[in-house]
Amino acid sequence: MSIQLFRSLSGPVSLSLLFTLFAALLAPVAAYSQVSQEVSEKEGIPVLIKHLPDWESKADSAIFVNEHADLISAAQGADVLGKIDFIPGTEAVISDYPQGRLVIVEFATPQASRDADERVKEYVDSSSGGVTFFYRRIGNYNVFLFGGDNEAAANALFDQIKYEKVVQWLGTPPVYGPEGESEREFITGASTLFISTVIVILSGLGTSLVFGSIAGVAYFLYREQRRANMTAFSDAGGMTRLNLDGLSEYPPSDRLLKE
Repeated sequence: MSIQLFRSLSGPVSLSLLFTLFAALLAPVAAYSQVSQEVSEKEGIPVLIKHLPDWESKADSAIFVNEHADLISAAQGADVLGKIDFIPGTEAVISDYPQGRLVIVEFATPQASRDADERVKEYVDSSSGGVTFFYRRIGNYNVFLFGGDNEAAANALFDQIKYEKVVQWLGTPPVYGPEGESEREFITGASTLFISTVIVILSGLGTSLVFGSIAGVAYFLYREQRRANMTAFSDAGGMTRLNLDGLSEYPPSDRLLKE
């Protein structure tokens, strides 16, 4: 039976149908694995989809993108979404809810997410025609809700989104604020490093001068002591010389030739 079934499916049309079905089954998993940096091993979908509210019921209909143009096209919020920088490594997921169309944009770094947050707030402050969306930053997620008209419902939907990645600093974490704490901390650290470097260099030079002076004086005194202990000086190498400078000892008078 199985042999006959295999033979009946072994024709060119049947084999092509099997390959088509097999490719269709693997297509979602392959597509997700190519575009997403994090894919769930169990479900085979991007991990970002699992951070949607009630993601089990939205997994099949959610739209996952990692291109800025695709995000603007799918989210239908080109005005504000066009203001943020969709740098490489950024991912987004779009899903429809009764409250409106939810968009979660995940940035790879807190700095990129904070920059996008500032751009969105600048857009809101400069918007003269009124804002037609709700927005909140949650960790590295910048979350939008388009088409909604109930702020309480939007906040309730946002409350269901959890950013579960934890960033742990090896040292003291930087502090960011409106008064420039991070810039002040950087300036203080740089000035402390500069002053410490100058002190080390000057201390090395001073130590070298002190010990060099002590060694020079000691050597000079040692040479003077040796010279003082010398009873005679001759530059003739032991040969007879004229004592014109009076530095050599005079020979004993009893050794001199007499007339």
